[in-house]
Amino acid sequence: MTRLASRSLRLADRLIEPGPPLLRSVGLTKAFKTDGGVVHAIRGVDLEVRRGEFVAVMGPSGSGKSTLLHVLGGLEPATSGAIWLDDQRVDALSQAKWAVLRRRHIGFVFQFFNLVSSMSVADNVEVAALIGGASRRGARARREELLGELGLTAKAQSAPAQLSGGEQQRVAVARALAHRPSLLLTDEPTGNLDSTNTAAVLRLLRRSHAGGQAILLVTHDARVASTADRVVNLFDGMIADDAAVRPAPLCRATTSSVLELRD
Repeated sequence: MTRLASRSLRLADRLIEPGPPLLRSVGLTKAFKTDGGVVHAIRGVDLEVRRGEFVAVMGPSGSGKSTLLHVLGGLEPATSGAIWLDDQRVDALSQAKWAVLRRRHIGFVFQFFNLVSSMSVADNVEVAALIGGASRRGARARREELLGELGLTAKAQSAPAQLSGGEQQRVAVARALAHRPSLLLTDEPTGNLDSTNTAAVLRLLRRSHAGGQAILLVTHDARVASTADRVVNLFDGMIADDAAVRPAPLCRATTSSVLELRD
């Protein structure tokens, strides 16, 4: 047997075919009341993201991309429709239960960073790992790993206000990945980055994806979207197109359930 064939078999032993969807929405809508009337940001979205799948969401400004991400992550309540995470319906969860779910199983990269201004870069990342259940030593090691990967080691003791927009974005990505979430929801993670740092962030996301993490990424950049397994296009709050970029991924086997909602 050749070394390549042997390696392929060892890889196959560690991987399984994707199972049921990790994240699923059916008939999802979101409407906002304004002085001018009701604005329908999301209109009946049916979407599936399987465990270990990387899905990019594209569309023009105002098409509902960020709103969809916020609703799927429990930051905004849906007007109607249903959301399942790991086969458990979650759209009716209380905000307290959603908070538990996010800090244990969902990573979120916000478009405008949302870093804690009173904490250093290191603490922003390390605290996320601690809240997710890591030991102090494990949280510190994870922080150092992520900051090193993103070229931020020298900025570890800086305050967010001392960083450029691109540096803050990279810290936000590190923080979202610190607790090794099963699902990463990310809103324009490379929007403030140059080509070198965009490549570093995408390299880290692909590595997490290869380890079995599901990613739902909103982007305006077709080059970023091309790294995903599927691209979903939104228009006027509806899915206009949903196409595979590459063959469906294999996912690492896991025996843990995503949902363990303990107060």
